Amino acid sequence: MSKRKPGFGKQLADLHRWNGWIVLILTISGLLLAWDVVRGWLNGEARNPIKQLHIILGVLSGVLILLYVPLMKRHLKQIRQRPKQKGNLSFVMVLLVGWFLSGIVLWQIRRFPPEWANGALIVHDLLTWIGVPYIIYHSVTRIRWMKKPERRSIKTFEDHTDNSIASTVAAHSNREFSEPTPWINRKQFLKWSLGAALAVAAAPSFFRWLTTSTGGALTSTPGGMKDVSDNANLMIPDPTPLPDSVNVVGGGAKGYFRVYTVTPLPTFDSKTWSFTIDGLVDKPSLWNWEQFIGMARTVQVSDFHCVTGWSVYKNTWEGIPLSTLLRQAGLKSNARFVKFYSGDEVYTDTLTLEQANMDDVMVAVLHDGKPIHRDYGGPVRLIVPQMYAYKSVKWLDRIELIDKDHIGYWEVRGYDTDAWVKT
Repeated sequence: MSKRKPGFGKQLADLHRWNGWIVLILTISGLLLAWDVVRGWLNGEARNPIKQLHIILGVLSGVLILLYVPLMKRHLKQIRQRPKQKGNLSFVMVLLVGWFLSGIVLWQIRRFPPEWANGALIVHDLLTWIGVPYIIYHSVTRIRWMKKPERRSIKTFEDHTDNSIASTVAAHSNREFSEPTPWINRKQFLKWSLGAALAVAAAPSFFRWLTTSTGGALTSTPGGMKDVSDNANLMIPDPTPLPDSVNVVGGGAKGYFRVYTVTPLPTFDSKTWSFTIDGLVDKPSLWNWEQFIGMARTVQVSDFHCVTGWSVYKNTWEGIPLSTLLRQAGLKSNARFVKFYSGDEVYTDTLTLEQANMDDVMVAVLHDGKPIHRDYGGPVRLIVPQMYAYKSVKWLDRIELIDKDHIGYWEVRGYDTDAWVKT
């Protein structure tokens, strides 16, 4: 005996149910990946499995869209007299397709120019800020306790004959005609209350994202880093910027830095801070803060790209070219790699000697003519413009020359050793 093919209504119901679960888990995993506080709790160990789960579910959401396409024409015909349902369907399809396409770009970020990834991230975030509250609202307002008993009765008979619908509506209308109707009923009150609560909860965070993460793309707010507060700055004195840095070569940063960290933000004091070069060098060196900022510096303008998709363009960095520090230290013949240590005492990464000697690799102390804020890797950070930012070690305080490759913090956790940005 052949199995009976599932009916049209059951197919739609199954797709709707699976889509609901996938969107729910995508939302939770997406928040875990993006929320600063949670990122710290994950400490990098769980991030990559969660990211892989997010990608797999995103691909499955695309499969569900493809499965729905053959059913769409019949579904639209079925709801042609229901404008609210048609509007809801159109909005949800825009959300799903937008999430899927922007997610593909972010997943395959190395195959696209940074401008594509930056745009995809803004679209992905914007749809999330709009879509998740809407989906919550849509879901809650359709559970059984939000519906009037008489509406549930109508819904029960909708799947039968038109005559039964008409009679039910007529009975309901006659009852409403003979009884006083309040200006707002229970269902409307609950829906409006839920909508207001979601708006109040989401609006402050949404506008904060709008004015920062978009880097002025959707608002007139300028991008760049936060200023180092005089009260919080324990790195005294500030480096004296060169004229090119003061004039902000190239016009200053275009975009906005997102603060990502997997360890507690460290604090630094110029009284105890030091910078070291050691390992396979002829002249190991140790500098205190005043000695370090007294070294000759240069200025460069370069773009900064994060592997999560965002970019900040035309940054004016001032610092010491890494090649200068290596030349001064003098390398032993067996030195092959340059290992970098972060002041959080957790994060490390490496470059080959060839990569480390590129002209634009810099140990930076100023950004757009100002000290680098601690949240963005100051007081000293590595800048490797041609690679994704996980190679640009924050809070840099030690460089070691080694003879064998070292697997960096993020590479151990699944990131590619090849961090080149597509140009």
